[in-house]
Amino acid sequence: MFAILALAMQSTLSATNVSADVPMAAPTTKPSFADEFDGPRIDTAKWLFDTHRNRQGWYNNELQYYADGRPENARIEKGVLAIEARRESLEGKVSDWGKQAYTSAKLVTRKPYGYGFYEIRAKLPCGRGMWPATWMLPTGEKWPDGGEIDIMEMVGWDANVIHATLHTAAFNHAKGTQRGAQVKLPTACTQFHTYQLDWRPDSITVGIDGRGHMRVKDDQPGGAAAWPFTRPYELILNLAVGGDWGGQKGIDDAALPQRMQIDYVRYWASADAGSRAPATRPAE
Repeated sequence: MFAILALAMQSTLSATNVSADVPMAAPTTKPSFADEFDGPRIDTAKWLFDTHRNRQGWYNNELQYYADGRPENARIEKGVLAIEARRESLEGKVSDWGKQAYTSAKLVTRKPYGYGFYEIRAKLPCGRGMWPATWMLPTGEKWPDGGEIDIMEMVGWDANVIHATLHTAAFNHAKGTQRGAQVKLPTACTQFHTYQLDWRPDSITVGIDGRGHMRVKDDQPGGAAAWPFTRPYELILNLAVGGDWGGQKGIDDAALPQRMQIDYVRYWASADAGSRAPATRPAE
C-alpha cells in the first residue's frame, strides 16, 4: 500500500521484476502471535484503528474515512474479521471528518513484528474502486527510507491479480525502481486464500497458498537505502476506496458495500526476530 501520494501512472506502480516460483510452508509450531477472530469483537489489545489522516485526507488521493471501532466498518462475523467499505458520509457524526463520501477501516498491530513467517487467510472484494491490502511499515520512519513490505494488494478494476512489492529509498515506485511480482488468482474474490510472507535477514519471499511468487534478496549495493528491512514492522490490514491506483477507473457505487474478510492472522517469529516498543500508529 503505497505510503505517500502516488507519483507515477499505474504502469509503473506494479512490478514483475522479481518473480519466483518456490515452495513455502508455514511452521507447524504454535504461532508467536495470532488472531483467529473467534471472539465477539475485535481485540483492541492486539489491534488499533489508524485514523490519523482522516481530517486532512489519506495518501494516494484515497477517498475513504477510516472509522475507529465502528462495527459498520470493522467487526467479527462468524469467526471472520470483516473490513467493510461503504458509500456514506459521516458529516456531523464524527469530529475528524474530512469531507469523505466513503467509510472503511484500517487495522494495525499494536506491536511490531520482525523476521519470521506470516500468514493471512483472506477473501478479497472485487468491486471497481476497491483497494484491499495487507502490508507492513515501521513506526517513526520517513517513507520510503524505512521500507515497506506489501504482502498482498489488489485493485478492483483489475480483479484477481495479486501484487507483492517492496519499497525502499533506492527501490520505489516514485523512481520506477520498485521490486515486485504479480500473479493471477481467479478465485481471490470468491474463496479464502493464504497470503504468506517469509521474512529473513537476507531475503523476503511472498506467496499464496504455499507457493512463493516473489523473492527479493539483500544483494544490491546501497546499504539501508537498498535493504532497510532490519527492524520490526507493524502489520496493517485495510480496505481503501479509490485513490491514484485503486480509483483509476472510477468507483462502482452500486457494488457497495464491499468487504475484505480475514479468517486469521498468524506469525511465527524466527530466533533473530528482534523486539521493539508498542506502536502508537504507523508512520507514513
